[in-house]
Amino acid sequence: MHTDIFSGTRTPIRTAAGSLVVVAALTALSACSTSSGSDKTTASGSADSGNGGSGTVLHVVAAENFWGSIAQQLGGKHADVKSIINNPDADPHDYEPTAADGRTVASAQYTIVNGIGYDAWADKLLSANPGSGRTDLKVGDLVGIKPGGNPHRWYSPDDVHKVIDKITGDYKKLDPADAAYFDAQKKTYEEQTLAPYNKLVGDIKAKYAATPIGASESIVTPLADGLGLKMLTPESFLDAISEGTDPTAKDKSAIDAQIQSKQIKVYVYNSQNSTPDVAAQVKAAKAAGIPVATVTETLTPAGASFQDWQVRQLTDIEKALAQATGKQ
Repeated sequence: MHTDIFSGTRTPIRTAAGSLVVVAALTALSACSTSSGSDKTTASGSADSGNGGSGTVLHVVAAENFWGSIAQQLGGKHADVKSIINNPDADPHDYEPTAADGRTVASAQYTIVNGIGYDAWADKLLSANPGSGRTDLKVGDLVGIKPGGNPHRWYSPDDVHKVIDKITGDYKKLDPADAAYFDAQKKTYEEQTLAPYNKLVGDIKAKYAATPIGASESIVTPLADGLGLKMLTPESFLDAISEGTDPTAKDKSAIDAQIQSKQIKVYVYNSQNSTPDVAAQVKAAKAAGIPVATVTETLTPAGASFQDWQVRQLTDIEKALAQATGKQ
């Protein structure tokens, strides 16, 4: 995808030439990477500041900032997490790694990649920049979703908690001296920090289970499943928009009918990927009096935490469901 400089909207593009650019970039990365490419002063094994800890600071690299945000909060003072995708305008599907990314990965002790075909560039980046003793987490493998399945696992509440468990376990293996610290971080994050997120997920599921909704792309599907909502939009349309291909006329007609007849109660769309077809559906939904809620693919605004981002979106979805159903 690319960003339209006039509208600020990212639109999907897929070209063979783009693949060549990625390959060339990865070749360059391999040539300029080193095993000690970090420019951080807090290297593993450095002295802690009198707090009784081991002083270890793990160098962690996440392909995307939604996983990076979680990883940093679980690691606290014993982790330095860098996210390669940290700009709301960047598209994780088609990102082209830089030489700096290669150096960052080469010095990592732990990496987090989404997988499931979502960030194939990250797999190539890891292969081009091998690190001695590095531990790699691929979320798709962890949650049992194979390539071709829905890759947007950070929108699945169950999968988010699986990733939290795995990251904490891996941190403890990499830095066993601080295992108690990581356990405490996890407990605080799950029971306190994520409390508003967990409550919204539970409340929406309890009040609005089986409510029919429509959506612009497959990013909404894991969230709908987690919230117990009924997705009516054809999966083939959701996948087409997510993958940057043209949806069929049959799918578009089916969605138009769902909106006109108000079969769907709420329409949810990814505002970072609004194609002409999606824009037309949003306009039609609003005209029909169907509440519209938005989500984004990556953390918005830049620098937001995973939980603040998700809570804001879930709150909007809850309000839209309340408006549509009359249930408060």
